[in-house]
Amino acid sequence: MMESKAAMMVTILLCCSSISPAFAQKHKGPPAAAAVSLPPSPAPSPAAPRHVDLADLLSVAGPFHTFLDLLEKTDVLRTFQSQANGSKDGITVFVPKDAAFASLARSATANLTSDQLKSLALYHALPRYYSLAEFNRLGGAASPVPTLAGGEYTVNVTDDMGTVHVGSMWSNPKISSSVYSTRPVAVYEVDRVLLPMQIFRTDPPMAPSPAPAPDAKPASDAASPLPGKSSSAKAKADEKKSSSSPPSSRRGAGIAGYFLALAASASAGLLLLC
Repeated sequence: MMESKAAMMVTILLCCSSISPAFAQKHKGPPAAAAVSLPPSPAPSPAAPRHVDLADLLSVAGPFHTFLDLLEKTDVLRTFQSQANGSKDGITVFVPKDAAFASLARSATANLTSDQLKSLALYHALPRYYSLAEFNRLGGAASPVPTLAGGEYTVNVTDDMGTVHVGSMWSNPKISSSVYSTRPVAVYEVDRVLLPMQIFRTDPPMAPSPAPAPDAKPASDAASPLPGKSSSAKAKADEKKSSSSPPSSRRGAGIAGYFLALAASASAGLLLLC
């Protein structure tokens, strides 16, 4: 009897051992969720440079009408605009005022060819942005500085205690003011036109100075007497002059008249006696 019970217990244990793995597998908990990896966030792109319309800028500043007309006539404005907004280096433009062009004689630019006019316009720009503070390092070994005209069309930029000059062969204008300076575009006003030797073989003539205004007429000439009143004015002046004579003169004239009267009376008495 005891042996049968022991055999039964062994049989039950064997059955449990064979069922447990399947039961455990059947009632196993849900698998842990896999960690989700997100792609790294892209770095923010740098802000696009601000578009600068040079035609609008020059038309409202200045006045720079003569220079703007030159840029449009030679189609150099398109070149400047492309350099300003389509290149990584930017542009620096030296803009003469209308008075600077007016100081040149008309013959200085009237006989230039279309190619020379285009080179003259391109000569007023550097193919890179320069702030005013950066000009102080262009006066040493970096000079001469190339311009957009290319080749030998260079300028000498000097900074003397904050006063910047842009030298060409026949002129050495200074920067009068900063019209616009935000990378990649800088526009500076200059007081004279840049005159390269490659275009002007001799010093161009200047416009003649305006004639001085005529002097005003003296007040005495302007205050002439009216017609018909000159004789009366003269009479009053003579009367005033005679009344202002000294008493001694009037007394002498009275005594002379007395003696003349006596002489006339004596002559009349002698005539009666005869």
